[in-house]
Amino acid sequence: MENNQMEGFKKLLLSNQAWVQEKLDLRADFFLRMKDHQEPEYLWIGCSDSRVPAEDITGTEPGELFVHRNIANLVIHTDLNLMSVLQYAVDHLKVKHVIVCGHYGCGGVNAALSRKSFGLINKWLRNIKDVYRNYSRELESLTDPDHRFRRLVELNVMEQVRNLAETSIVQKAWQQEGRPWLHGWVYDLHTGRLKDLTLIHPGDLPDDIYQYESFEN
Repeated sequence: MENNQMEGFKKLLLSNQAWVQEKLDLRADFFLRMKDHQEPEYLWIGCSDSRVPAEDITGTEPGELFVHRNIANLVIHTDLNLMSVLQYAVDHLKVKHVIVCGHYGCGGVNAALSRKSFGLINKWLRNIKDVYRNYSRELESLTDPDHRFRRLVELNVMEQVRNLAETSIVQKAWQQEGRPWLHGWVYDLHTGRLKDLTLIHPGDLPDDIYQYESFEN
């Protein structure tokens, strides 16, 4: 049994060889044309859930999406990993769109709905609990727990898009270059379809209190 588990990883390497050959059969320079630079139009901020592969569900090829994933697709201003990815994508790659994509059935959102302690991850999930608190009247009016769960998934995505708009990284690019557009989507595991929840156009900050008037170089 242990040997079978240890050997299981080899199927990934074999699959890689088959994938490489498939791409080369389609285009001989498939890999050579991308080896020195990347020019993606999109930054994807998604959930780490293994059932939500960004490139597959959007039909994109390598080089088209710059991807960051974390539990429950959160945009937290003190998360240096996320903020570094955002700055690089916006300032250096010049992406035109930033997409936050959540998914129904998200384990992180479901965990945040409970009162169970999960150790270290409590600190991460607290951000989703804050979303719940801000929308508690709407959520608690939903008597069906599944509907409440699905709605919190949606509201969480929408709040993370707002969090993006509140960053100086995004606002600087809005002011100087008129980009990026900020999108909030949700993925349905049962149908494979994406749902468009919200869109913030460049400069359309939801709340003026978060606006920066000038930026340091």
